[in-house]
Amino acid sequence: MTTTAPRPRTAIIGAGISGLTAGKMLSDYGIPYECFESSDRIGGNWAFGNPNGHSSAYRSLHIDTSKERLSFKDFPMPKEFPDFPHHTQIKDYLERYAEAFDLKRNIHFRNGVEHARRNPDGGWTLRTQDGQDREFDFLVVANGHHWDPRYPNFPGTFTGESLHSHQYIDPSTPLNLTGKRILVVGIGNSAADIISELSQKTFQNTVYMSTRSGAWVVPKYIFGLPTDRIARTFPQIPAKWQRMLIRKLPTLISGPPERYGLPRPDHHFLEAHPTQSSELLLRLGSGDVKVKPNVANLDGQTVHFVDGTHEDFDAIVYATGYNITFPFFDKDFISAPDNKIRLYKRMLKPDMDDIAFVGFAQAVPTLFPFVECQSRLLGAYLAGTYRPPNPDEMERIIDADDKANMGHFADRPRHTQQLDYYSYVHEIQKKELPAGARRVARYGPVDLARKVPA
Repeated sequence: MTTTAPRPRTAIIGAGISGLTAGKMLSDYGIPYECFESSDRIGGNWAFGNPNGHSSAYRSLHIDTSKERLSFKDFPMPKEFPDFPHHTQIKDYLERYAEAFDLKRNIHFRNGVEHARRNPDGGWTLRTQDGQDREFDFLVVANGHHWDPRYPNFPGTFTGESLHSHQYIDPSTPLNLTGKRILVVGIGNSAADIISELSQKTFQNTVYMSTRSGAWVVPKYIFGLPTDRIARTFPQIPAKWQRMLIRKLPTLISGPPERYGLPRPDHHFLEAHPTQSSELLLRLGSGDVKVKPNVANLDGQTVHFVDGTHEDFDAIVYATGYNITFPFFDKDFISAPDNKIRLYKRMLKPDMDDIAFVGFAQAVPTLFPFVECQSRLLGAYLAGTYRPPNPDEMERIIDADDKANMGHFADRPRHTQQLDYYSYVHEIQKKELPAGARRVARYGPVDLARKVPA
């Protein structure tokens, strides 16, 4: 696994799941690294109440992925955990992971990266919160993409109360959402959870949901097993065949979405992350929640919808996703307008050999082992046992991968990071890593330790 090639001095931005996993894998490969975290704790999105504001966890949150699919391959989730752990258990799992691999010793807490500048001859100068400039050969960007709320650009102004799901804690925090007329915009997992909670009779709310394109809503269990243990893809079978075979599953389980007042999704099942909820369809079927189409415009406390109807609301909750944001880069250097950024295998920039991005994908159905797979490729790259293709070939493959993963979607920010986890892991393990090793044998490793004096 290791070589005698010089090791690049590496910086990791962020100590959430992506930063922790990258750090663990770099340790396995003997790569010296330092991790910079703006918070006083690990966990990122899974650190409820994270003082850096990067957690989107609400009090009642349970993960929508089963623990079998969530577990890191080299550190299984505790057997005593339930099928769908609470966010406090996810945080505990990450703490155990960090302790098992002694990851905290390399983390600078309360000392995030304020600015990252690429040097003229390669390598990086990082300005950290303590005012220091630090030099590194290689930069790993792992600051997450579920912390900068994205709001829809509806015409007009709403004069009632509003918040993004990122800010939502419970029906009393940060707003008092009891006895109110509430509109929740969105149909993802957070929207489904918040709608299900706010529509409970005990809170005496009148709840509407607005959705533009719909989503496939599936229960968390099928035939007594977590849905993601049954509804999965197989890389050895052409994706087109699988989509044809499995696309009827949600309808067979719950009936057509139109039965509940929902629009038919603009994609087939498993082409995008489904909404997993055992309550949402029940709430809709029980009349506790009413469905509206997309918002046309806002006028005071009146919301007009594209079907010509309108309703008055006291509050709007926007469960409308997140922006991919790199606050430490100059915008004209690296940014992701409309959540688009061209990365080879969702990791490497073809025009820069000394930077990698970890965790920037909407992997269906699971993220944790996805970032573990990315981190394994990262470790091999920095250790000199993997070499990516030349930049022109990387650009060509980026186009092909984007067409395969997202070509069937409308051009919207929510779809720019979609990919199938099983296909991705199969591609990296069975094809990309061996091909990268062959490129090393032919051309030698990329010299990544040349930038910064020891």
